[in-house]
Amino acid sequence: MKADIVTIFPDFFRGPLDYGITRRAAEMGLVEIKVHDLREYTHDRHRTVDDRPFGGGEGMVLKPEPIFECLERMQLAPREQRLLATANESVIVLSPQGQPFTQQVASDLAALDRIVLICGRYEGVDERVSEFLADRELSIGDYVLSGGELGTAVIIEAVTRLLPGAVGNQASTRQESFTTHANAGESDGPDSTCGSGGLLDYPHYTRPADFRGMKVPDVLINGNHQQIRHWRREQALKKTVGNRPDLLESVQLSDEDKKTLSRLKNGRY
Repeated sequence: MKADIVTIFPDFFRGPLDYGITRRAAEMGLVEIKVHDLREYTHDRHRTVDDRPFGGGEGMVLKPEPIFECLERMQLAPREQRLLATANESVIVLSPQGQPFTQQVASDLAALDRIVLICGRYEGVDERVSEFLADRELSIGDYVLSGGELGTAVIIEAVTRLLPGAVGNQASTRQESFTTHANAGESDGPDSTCGSGGLLDYPHYTRPADFRGMKVPDVLINGNHQQIRHWRREQALKKTVGNRPDLLESVQLSDEDKKTLSRLKNGRY
C-alpha cells in the first residue's frame, strides 16, 4: 500500500510514524508512506497556503491551488472512478465535518492500493477540495483539533496494522474491539479466545496471578477453555453495556448474550 500525506507540517510525522507497527510495516515493504509539504506547491515568496474566507468570519482557510497542484502531480485516478470504487485508491480530507472513522472504515482503506490524506488546518479547507478533488471526508471524533495531522497519524496506524503481515499474529486483529465480522462466540483462534463481534474487548490479565491481593479470576487459570470463552463473552458484554451501550445496536447477539444482557439490566450479574 502507498500512503501520501499532504500537510504544512511535514516534520510532525517524523515521530508518530517512526515507531512500532507502522515503522516495521514500512521496513518490510508492506506500506510506503510519503509526506508532501504543501508549501512546496505555492508560487509566492511568502509560500502562502491560506487565505480569509469569502463572506467573512474568523480564522483562515487552506487555499485550493496548492492542494490541487500537489495531488495532480500524484497522477491519481479521476474522482469519478474513486467514487464508483472502480479505482483502488482514495483521497481523504481530515475534517471535523467528516464521517466517523471506524474500524470498518480502517478495514475498507486497508484493502486499497493507495490512500491520500489531506491534513486540514486553521478553520478548514476550501470546500472545492472536498467537492471536486477528494472522495471522502473523515473525522476521528466529535471534537476539534488544530489540524488533521494527529488524525492522519491515527488513521495510518489503524490501517497499517490491518495489512497482512504487519501484525505478528494476524488472527489477533480479528478479535479486537469494534471488529464486526466475527460472530458472537466464534473465533478462528484457540478455543479459549473470543471474537469481539463488535463489542468492546474482554479484560486481560497476566502474571502474577495474585498481585498485592488483587487476584486473577479463577476461571482464567482452571484450564477449561469453554468456561474461559463463556466468561470472556460475558465480560465483553458487561464492559460494552457500561462504557459503549450504543454498540449493542449493531452487534449480532446470541440467545445466551441476550440472557446475559437481561441479567445485567436487572442487576443480577
